[in-house]
Amino acid sequence: MKKGDKTITLEFERVIPAPPGEVFKGWLDPKTPGTPWNENDKLILNPKVNGFFYWLIRGTAHYGRFTQIQRPAKIQHTWVSRYTSGEESLVTVTFKKKGKDTLMKLVHSGLPNNEASKAHKDGWNYFLDKLAKTYGSRARRGK
Repeated sequence: MKKGDKTITLEFERVIPAPPGEVFKGWLDPKTPGTPWNENDKLILNPKVNGFFYWLIRGTAHYGRFTQIQRPAKIQHTWVSRYTSGEESLVTVTFKKKGKDTLMKLVHSGLPNNEASKAHKDGWNYFLDKLAKTYGSRARRGK
C-alpha cells in the first residue's frame, strides 16, 4: 500500500483441515460457525451469480451481489457497508487443495483507504480464525 493510494486491498490465508469442496460448501452455509453468515441479527442470503445478500450484525448492515461462483474453487461478491463509506468493494475467496487440507485465501479489494475500511482486517481475521477452529474440531472428532 503506497501513501496516497485511494483504495486498499486486504489479504488473508488460512489452512483449513478439510477438502476444498467441503470448505467451499461450508463457507456458504449459515449453519457453519466461522462464516460471516453464521453470526447475524438478520440475514438474507442468495448465493448464486447475481444473487444478493443482506447481512446485519451488531447494528451494521452489509450487502452485496455474488459475481462469481465456481464450485469448489472460488466465490466472489461485492461488499458495501458504512465501513466502506458506502462504496462497493470486492471480496474474493479461493479454495485450493493443499495435501488433505484446503488453502483458503480471502482478498478484500477496492476498500477506501481510511481507518474504517482497515477495520475489516479485524473482522476477517475473526471469522477465518473461527472457521479454522470449527474445521479443526471436526477433524479431531473424525467428522
